Amino acid sequence: MKTMKIIPIFSLVCAGLWLVPGAGISQAREPIHDLADLSKLESKVEEVSKKVMPATVALLAEATGSSGSGVITNADGLILTAAHVVQGVEELTVVFPDGMQVQGKVLGANYSKDIAMVKITKQGPWPFASMGSSKPLEAGDWVIALGHSAGFDAARTPPVRFGRVVSKGPGNFLTTDCTLIGGDSGGPLFDLNGKIIGINSSIGVSLTNNNHAGIDGFRQDWDRLLAGEAWGQLQMNPFANPEMPVLGIGAEDGRGTRGVVVGVVAPKSPAAAAGVRIGDLIQSIDGKPVKNFRELTVMLAKREAGDKIKLQVMRDTRSADLNITLGRRADLYEER
Repeated sequence: MKTMKIIPIFSLVCAGLWLVPGAGISQAREPIHDLADLSKLESKVEEVSKKVMPATVALLAEATGSSGSGVITNADGLILTAAHVVQGVEELTVVFPDGMQVQGKVLGANYSKDIAMVKITKQGPWPFASMGSSKPLEAGDWVIALGHSAGFDAARTPPVRFGRVVSKGPGNFLTTDCTLIGGDSGGPLFDLNGKIIGINSSIGVSLTNNNHAGIDGFRQDWDRLLAGEAWGQLQMNPFANPEMPVLGIGAEDGRGTRGVVVGVVAPKSPAAAAGVRIGDLIQSIDGKPVKNFRELTVMLAKREAGDKIKLQVMRDTRSADLNITLGRRADLYEER
């Protein structure tokens, strides 16, 4: 076997630091003040990268000729990856950074969230990385992305990309400025504690504007994925995703009005169940003002189906607070 070349982390980290000034180690968005802070952050990224590197694997599909990445999340060999990586295949070859190969069986996949599971068929224990949480992430948080860029390469380990969260939503997705290319799909996104917080999903037109499926989406569907269920559909437009959270309303032309005038309330929708009426003026969600329907859509896109929100509406001349549990777009609008 060839001796692999480990890509120097120092140059990768420094490139990210000078381009993206922002956060320290203990607090993800704490400003970096001097070279000593940069050095500490570089050391932290290097420490995390070495720790999680052995658990970052390449996934090769002989049946389709495609390849992607994944991350092992327990000693039994359970791999988290992107649903589009496993689409159309039942078995995969799992390749470790040192070149070792084992077989993997595809378990479940939720294509709407672009998340999937694969299980190594050979008995472990295997190196693994623990899961963190994606919900607390905010724009500006430092993150580390790994993946087998352009497929497995015996001459090097998975490249380390360093960047920050750019935005959250829609749905379970988040966007970062970590540079990704083909082959990185399904690879892990880590926080500065080395916890898995996301899975590389889709690469934007700009290679530094990419979507990741949040790890909390796996938790919500864990039992179904583990049981081997496959459901949902991949969408190029995330706002048309069947998993999108919805109120079940339509808006009237509200030009000149600050807020959203309800023009339609879908039958059996979350809005109908909470008592929203045609003519209500939606003013805020959880205390945050809503200026117009576009802003309402963006705010909802950062939530998930099942989340509970408080909607403040103006009805006639009186204000009312309505508690609503958001529904799934597929349950409300798609044909059965």
